[in-house]
Amino acid sequence: MGALNLDYLRTFALVADLGSFSAAAERLGLTQPAISLQVRALEKQLGVRLVERVGRTARPSAAGEELLAHAGRIEAVTSQAIEAVARHAKGVLGRVRLGTGATPCAFLLPPLLADLKRRFPDLDITVTTGNSADIVKAVDENLLDIGLVTLPVTGRIFDVAPLFDERFVAIAPLGTDLPDSVTAKTLATYPLILYEPGANTRRITDEWLLSGGTDVKPLMSFGSVDAIKEMVAAGLGAALVPEIALRAGDRERLEVRPVTPPFSRRSALVLRRDKRLDRALRETLAALRTLSDLDEDE
Repeated sequence: MGALNLDYLRTFALVADLGSFSAAAERLGLTQPAISLQVRALEKQLGVRLVERVGRTARPSAAGEELLAHAGRIEAVTSQAIEAVARHAKGVLGRVRLGTGATPCAFLLPPLLADLKRRFPDLDITVTTGNSADIVKAVDENLLDIGLVTLPVTGRIFDVAPLFDERFVAIAPLGTDLPDSVTAKTLATYPLILYEPGANTRRITDEWLLSGGTDVKPLMSFGSVDAIKEMVAAGLGAALVPEIALRAGDRERLEVRPVTPPFSRRSALVLRRDKRLDRALRETLAALRTLSDLDEDE
């Protein structure tokens, strides 16, 4: 048995409600034979008689009564499904799962996500933070829709779109006598507080330090840039952090200097090439791509 024809089901319910094929035909703007044909087709599909004539009145049979008991619920569920899909088509409802590092999440995404929610109030965005390798793995496994991660990212399955560079600066406790531009050799004279091992950010900071002939064993390692800044502000050591991670008040409690040679980490959007881009995902991607303006502002 195939799926019920919803139009035929509505026609049958209307005949039962009005008690007349001709009245149903007039209501629907169809001929009476067309109404009879639809009801007979439904009866043939179900293998039962749905309508009985009592005099000049059409009444539902016992089987017809059973079907009518379900018809209202079928109509309600169908209407809800159509409305839900229509919302997706209009781009006002949908779910987007975004993964990123703690720094972009704290310092870049809040105003961007606030604007998205203002324009699309029913858009459901969840944000997961972690290191780039874990985020990319989650995108690969379709546990996340988009990753905003640090390059490099490898794999033919991914569509990778570079966005902006996060320039690094040296920070030290307020009052530290730092030169106008800090080299790896100079920074190594202080106890260092670095990112946790295994992250792309730790890799590039280690490479920068090694490029200056310095092999550093950090005093402490953290996965949070805010934790690193607090430790430096407390006088425990110096650090390398992305400049975008400095809030307005940080420059009043920390010494901040550019580094020589300058270095940065490149952030990119990553998603699977076979990912179906619904309206919610397209709008979120468009908003995230505006972060590329950061490079132009520098």
